[in-house]
Amino acid sequence: MKIIHGDEVEWKRGLQHRGGMFHYRHLLNGEPGTLGNFQFNVGRQEGDFASPRHRHNFDQFRYQVEGTMNFDRNGKMTAGTFGYFPEGAAYGPQSSEGRSVTAVLQFGGASGSGYLARDEVSAGTEELKKFGTFKDGIFRRNDDVEGRRNLDGYQAIWEHINGQRMEYPKPRYRDPIMLDTANYEWLAVETMPGVAQKPLGTFTERLCGAALVKLARGATYRAQGRSVYLVVAGSGIVHDAPYRQFTAWHLDDGEETDIVARDETEIVRLVLPDLAGVRAPRAAHAEAAE
Repeated sequence: MKIIHGDEVEWKRGLQHRGGMFHYRHLLNGEPGTLGNFQFNVGRQEGDFASPRHRHNFDQFRYQVEGTMNFDRNGKMTAGTFGYFPEGAAYGPQSSEGRSVTAVLQFGGASGSGYLARDEVSAGTEELKKFGTFKDGIFRRNDDVEGRRNLDGYQAIWEHINGQRMEYPKPRYRDPIMLDTANYEWLAVETMPGVAQKPLGTFTERLCGAALVKLARGATYRAQGRSVYLVVAGSGIVHDAPYRQFTAWHLDDGEETDIVARDETEIVRLVLPDLAGVRAPRAAHAEAAE
């Protein structure tokens, strides 16, 4: 089990290959080099942030904490909105309407394409700057350098690192799925007095999913594995350690722990896919990006 307090993590500059200003707090990650690798961050975008329409070869969950993110034809995410962005499905262009804060979980999806760690992407970005420039989310290769002229920034990084063209997985969903969690009803958890949840959805045959969990003061919630958790509001104890807003933890397969609320608490639970038996395609990695 891994626990981290998000308010103790330094904000860092990221996504320089996109337009505008983006900072992030890196909270949790999986095991690099595995199909189930993941990365969980809280990102802060200012009003000038922009990203062109693009797609990934990994899955994303997004929970909008503050402000509004605009995804053009795909809609807007306002505070409290949850989004599932499937591998292979294009979305955007993306921009922030003023200051925006979003919790983002990126993870290897059902295709087995895996997920490449942020450090590798940062290194690839710096290496590619020797051969071209990143502008408006596109890598533009210098005229005197062999290779394709213009590529999505993420794809250019991935292809540079892997030495081959990226093969995007066929999307299981054509578009991102955005859910207004305020329109869901709280359902009591019968075996846990004082605990209620909003199941937000389960996706693909590999059963990734999400839910909101609410604990009354003094209630105990049994958290289960293959999941990443983020405290949205409240305080209490998780696995003998204190939690507060923006505390996050990861439970692996087979792990469980009790959450005891000192104050009324709301938690986002993000369930990672069950990739047992999945084999990697030839392009066995994925690029990391918001």
